[in-house]
Parts: sequence; structure tokens; C-alpha cells
Amino acid sequence: MKNKKSIKIASYLAVIFFVGTLFPYAYAAVDSSLKQLRTFVTVLEYVKENYVEPTDSDTLIEGAIRGVVDELDDFSQYLEPKDYKALQNDTRGDFGGLGIRLAKQDGFVTVMSPMPNTPAFEAGVMPGDRILFVDDKDVTDMELDAAVELMRGPVGSKVKITMSRKDEKSGEYKNLPDFHFKRQKIVPEVVHYRMLKDKIGYIYLVDFSGHSTEEMEKALKNLTKQGMKGLVLDLRFNPGGLLNGAADIAKMFMGDHQMIVYTKGRKQEFYQEFKTSAKAPYPDLPLVVLINQGSASASEIVSGALQDNDRAVIVGQRSFGKASVQQVLPLDGGAGLRLTIAKYYTPKGRLIHRDYRDKTKENEGGIFPDVEVKVDSKQEVNIFMQYNNIVYIPGQKTPKMEFKEKDPVLDKAVEILKEGTDKILAQKAEKEKQAQEQQVTQEETAK
Repeated sequence: MKNKKSIKIASYLAVIFFVGTLFPYAYAAVDSSLKQLRTFVTVLEYVKENYVEPTDSDTLIEGAIRGVVDELDDFSQYLEPKDYKALQNDTRGDFGGLGIRLAKQDGFVTVMSPMPNTPAFEAGVMPGDRILFVDDKDVTDMELDAAVELMRGPVGSKVKITMSRKDEKSGEYKNLPDFHFKRQKIVPEVVHYRMLKDKIGYIYLVDFSGHSTEEMEKALKNLTKQGMKGLVLDLRFNPGGLLNGAADIAKMFMGDHQMIVYTKGRKQEFYQEFKTSAKAPYPDLPLVVLINQGSASASEIVSGALQDNDRAVIVGQRSFGKASVQQVLPLDGGAGLRLTIAKYYTPKGRLIHRDYRDKTKENEGGIFPDVEVKVDSKQEVNIFMQYNNIVYIPGQKTPKMEFKEKDPVLDKAVEILKEGTDKILAQKAEKEKQAQEQQVTQEETAK
């Protein structure tokens, strides 16, 4: 632990030294001392001269830069030239994948959700599984993009994945038997829908991809023709996607000139607002949104916007808390830096992003439901896997559904729609009013 800390300190000082060499005025903004800089130079020279294997300054400084970025968050990243070039081009249509949506959580490459009708789903990969090795290469401390790149490959090629899964009883992660996959071209269907009893529509949105808005519009029109009186929008295990898609879908249900989300960073230039403009096609449709710990990014933007504007009742469990803005900066030698410059906030100013590294901020970030329905994680995964196995019928948008596994979150949503969402929204408004009055009283007492 001591050695690791020393390396991180050296990494931080290395970047200070590097930046300071190029931009002398940067010293004024760096919270360090000349003594520390001298210490770093001493360490650098001593390592170069005495380390058991030959080293060079470029390698050491690059490692230092990587160490600094790794200290920030799971989404900032130093990009080697090949990774930066791949990010710029992003033309890998001839490559196949496994059908896994991933995120970095607690330092591990973690499965957010497997996509229906893909190698990962059919093999039984589950939300929450941790990926440890790809073809025996350790990805535990690897950047997310680098790990994903290892899983990509020509369609039909094979790859071995080693994973671990959390044991429900002990709470510890245990290794699973190796998965052997054949890569496929992944073209997921993003919207599935059906009509429940009592004319309640149900839409399961898989993610926010390029066709999400279009598919949502088709689903809503079809359900409206069937006489839909209320809607359940299921965003559970939805890892997010395109911001524009999230904004467009929120606009379908919200009033004119309402705030959807805004970004805020240290600089004023990073402040940006996203609001509705045109009249919504479904402004009065009773709406309940389902979320859980697998709901992230764009799904949190939608649920947060609908919640803060009192447009929907949010049911389920606290969301994942991934909502930050990255900016890519080109560096010398073809490398790049992806840096988190801002975070997303709901219309009422709630921070969506959750800092898993800082345990003192445990209650910050994510979207908290209006009505919490706790579900055992194993049961929740079973519901997810069962639902996708049934619902994915190519060419059929409204398949017959018969659950063997009870879904208490969906049941609660249907109950709320039957009773009327106005009741829940009125109760929430009263609680918020009481909290504001209490805050005003406390402030006046403090004066």
C-alpha cells in the first residue's frame, strides 16, 4: 500500500513537472511546492540511473500521466495513440462483439446488462458480473475502452472470458467457469412493448441508441390505437446511450420550455441547459417509470427530468449514478486525454453522478425513486433474464407474456396507475413543501 501511494504521488508530481516545463505560468495554478518538484526530479533521475532494468524519461512520464488520470474517476482516461485514433475513427463495422453493456464500477469492468439474443445473453451472463480476464489477459485494472477492445474481433472469431459473480449469501465474488464465445455482429432491438390489463401500456426501453426515439414513437402510436390509458416505461438495466435520444424521449411527455437536464463544471463555458421546445405529443398520459441500480446515464436523465417536473412517478430502486461529461484533448505524439469536465444535474439541481470512490458521499448521486420497491438481486436478475427470453421474438412487437417469476416493481407500477398518479405526485409535493418550510425555519433560527 505504501509503495502504491508513493507511485501515485510520483505520478502526480511527474505531470506537474511535465506541464510546468511546457507552460511555466501553470505553476501558479498548481497546488504544490518547489520542494516536491525537486523531490520528483531526484526520484526520476535515481530511477533512471539505478533501477534494475533500463528505463527512459518518456516511459516514466507517460506512466506518471496515466497515474494522475487514474486518480480522478473511472471515466477520465489517458489514450495511447492507437486508442485515440480508434476513438476518432470509430469505424469498426466489420468487427463483432458479445452483446454486453459494460461500466467501470468499484474499479472492475462490470456487466450492466447482456443484450437479448446475443452470445452473452444465451450463455447466461448476468448483470453485476465482473470481467477479470479476456483470453487470459488481466483486465482488472484496465481502462474500460481497452477491455472492450479486447472483446471485439472479427465476426465468427472466438474469445475466452473469465468472470466472477457475487454470492448472495456471503456477499463475496466467486469465479465462474470460463465462458467461450463466438463473436457476432450485434444489432439489438431497443424497444419492446405490449398492452397490459386495464389498457395500461408497457414499454421496455433497452438503451438510448440511434433509433430509440423512432422506435418509441412507433410503440406509443401503436399502444394509443389500442386504447392506452396509462403507461409504464421500464428503464431497468438500461445503461444509457445518446444524450439527444434521452432529451427527445423526455420531450414526448413534458410541457413547453421545461428543463430536462443541465451540465455544470468548474468553468462557466461548461454550463449547458437542455430544455423542451415544441409541444409534447403525450403531455397528460399517466406515466410511471421503473428504475434500478442498472439504470444509468441517459436513463437517469429521463427519469430525473420527469420526476423533477412532476410528470411521472418513479418506482423501483436507486439508479446507478453515471452522468458526467468528458472532453477529449489531443496530445503530442498522437495520444489523447479524455477528461471529465462537467456533471449532469436534474432540473431541481440534484447531482446525478455518483462517486463510488468517496464513501463520505454515499447519499449523493443517482435517482431515488418516489416509491421504493426493494427486490432481491437474484430475483431481479431472474426477472430480467426471463423477460428478455420471452420478449425477444424477431418481427413480433407485442408477444404474449406469462411470468413465472413475480415482478413486484411492475405490479406496483400498475397499482399506481390504476389508483391514479395524481395521488402520489400530490403526496410528494406536500413532502417537498414541508421540507422547504423546515429549511427556512432552521435558517431563520440560525440568524
